[in-house]
Amino acid sequence: HKAKVEAMTLDLASLQSVQHFAEAFKSKNLPLHILICNAAVFGAPWSLTEDGLESTFQVNHLGHFYLVQLLEDVLRQSSPARVVVVSSESHRFTEIKDSSGKLDFSLLSPPKKEYWAMLAYNRSKLCNILFSNELNRRLSPHGVTSNSVHPGNMIYSSLHRNWWVYTLLFTLARPFTKSM
Repeated sequence: HKAKVEAMTLDLASLQSVQHFAEAFKSKNLPLHILICNAAVFGAPWSLTEDGLESTFQVNHLGHFYLVQLLEDVLRQSSPARVVVVSSESHRFTEIKDSSGKLDFSLLSPPKKEYWAMLAYNRSKLCNILFSNELNRRLSPHGVTSNSVHPGNMIYSSLHRNWWVYTLLFTLARPFTKSM
């Protein structure tokens, strides 16, 4: 009951918004002991953000990645600190390498003709895990840990709202899901 809460605007579909948020947060000169990267879109139709990137990739991964990079100095100064990146078990059902085993950047922000919403979601969640692991490797010596987590199977939310097939699937699965 003694907590003071303040809302701040952040739109992960805009790298400029992410930058403005980080600047506004830093201007408050507050410590940052925990940062939870949890926003996501799922099953969204193909679209580009104002930055020219596929929206699922930018919202689910790149926006968080950029935010953490901009706040890294605050996290280090606030040590001990922690970054929690919410991923998904669906990361297991994709790959982001080409046939020779090299990272294929074109898979991360595909053109419309090569876009499949579920695959875009899976790839963004794989990026979350790879990012969290590397972040932990780099920052844990400085007192900042990073973990990626799976929130549980089929938590019912409005994540499915973009396509009727996903809505049907989530509705049928609802009796077996967890609530928010």
